[in-house]
Amino acid sequence: MDTIYCLVPKAYWQTFADKSEYVSRDYAKEGFIHATKGDELLMKVANRIYTDFTDELWLLVVDVARLTSRLLYEEASDGNLYPHIYGPLNKDAIIAIKRMSRTAGQWTIGEPIGTGDNA
Repeated sequence: MDTIYCLVPKAYWQTFADKSEYVSRDYAKEGFIHATKGDELLMKVANRIYTDFTDELWLLVVDVARLTSRLLYEEASDGNLYPHIYGPLNKDAIIAIKRMSRTAGQWTIGEPIGTGDNA
């Protein structure tokens, strides 16, 4: 199974509780939903973007085969290829949601919470 990751603050995710699709906070400005692939790149992004974030952070695990929007891998300024979802993320493509944990100032993947339909 080919999976990608999206990070989302819990409070923002909960605004989509009664919806079948999700869009990120910067979707209107960027035109796509940012994602990562692989644990190593995920940790780099989480620790760079959410350095000072103190609220609960969740990880969406997305099955690429279930996406209804277009997915493109594009090179960023850091030289890495990142998956970008060009359209809403259908929640039935989210196969797991995990709580991110903070240990010694570094984000790590925590325990599972649910799936896109029940978290």
